[in-house]
Amino acid sequence: MQTFVYRLPMAHPGDVSALASLIDAGELRARDIVAFIGKTEGNGGVNDFTRGYFTQSLMALLARHTGEPAEALAARIPCVLSGGTEGVLSPHFVVFARHGDAPAQPVDTVNGSLAIGTAFTDPLPAEAVGRWAQVESVAAAVRAAMNDAGLTDPREIEFVQVKCPCITSARVQDAAARGQTVVTTDANRSMALSRAAGAFGIALALGELPASATDADLLADFAVACNRASVSSGVEVTCNEVIVLGNSTRWSGPLRIAHAPMRDALDLPAVGAALDRLGIAARPQVDDADRDRIAAVLVKCEPDRRGQIRGARHTMLDDTDINAQRHIRGAVGALVAGVMGDGRLFVSGGAEHQGPDGGGLVAVIAAGRA
Repeated sequence: MQTFVYRLPMAHPGDVSALASLIDAGELRARDIVAFIGKTEGNGGVNDFTRGYFTQSLMALLARHTGEPAEALAARIPCVLSGGTEGVLSPHFVVFARHGDAPAQPVDTVNGSLAIGTAFTDPLPAEAVGRWAQVESVAAAVRAAMNDAGLTDPREIEFVQVKCPCITSARVQDAAARGQTVVTTDANRSMALSRAAGAFGIALALGELPASATDADLLADFAVACNRASVSSGVEVTCNEVIVLGNSTRWSGPLRIAHAPMRDALDLPAVGAALDRLGIAARPQVDDADRDRIAAVLVKCEPDRRGQIRGARHTMLDDTDINAQRHIRGAVGALVAGVMGDGRLFVSGGAEHQGPDGGGLVAVIAAGRA
């Protein structure tokens, strides 16, 4: 089994022509595609419909090539999109495909190769969002995705991406009609709570969640965190979609993934630490040869809720003109892009319980040296 990764541009939120060209040229088989992670140029908020628009465009393309209904494809292929390409960030999407069978014996007993597994939960009712039911739902899906990838040891996992639903006014009304209450009627807070529950679910599946943790700790006890969790939330999904990435000696191919926690928005050494694990140096920027080895860069970030970064006051949380998440995506995106020499980064805001409080994490997928 081998994982293939393609980082493709988009000219607008409905542009899938780069993927269409790969499929038409025979370089990629539509039936081998298992997941997407990408950045669209929307606002990243509750009403960011660029994510759903792009998902619809992708599934329509795959439906034409596979013969499967688009709805069926969307129910089995995670499409994790983060809106907001502030600053130097470039709209793009990463296609994950896999082909072949797992070998009977390990291929590389030292390093292993990039492995991917995916899973979906059942649709999550609004009353479960941001509560322990969502934590357990995500944990079960992460375990299922690990099984799909043949990753039995949590230590093999480097990065877990989850897309979670949020609570909209329509979903509040639906819950009320069924005699249920929701954790919040504030759509933006529901996105944060959903991300937090997703992070707890990942930590639970990986054996990192304290036994004493409860849903009262969501957005409250930020000492509880998972350095391998990346969670997004949006109106375009109704269930939890999970992508697990790790390195396995039973997978083949040149690609590997490495991650590092970012302690704050200025943690440049963390970016270097992730690259070091892949044999890539940044002095201070990745050179052309090593840049060509990089297949994808995945980042989570968070405006520090204490209002300070290394003792200096920041104003992201007090700006009523520009949302704090847009500030942090632009800032951290520029920091990481400066190291990579490339703006094609998945930089997602809202890192509640994902990496150190006020920080986040960075993961890089790259090929080994030829």
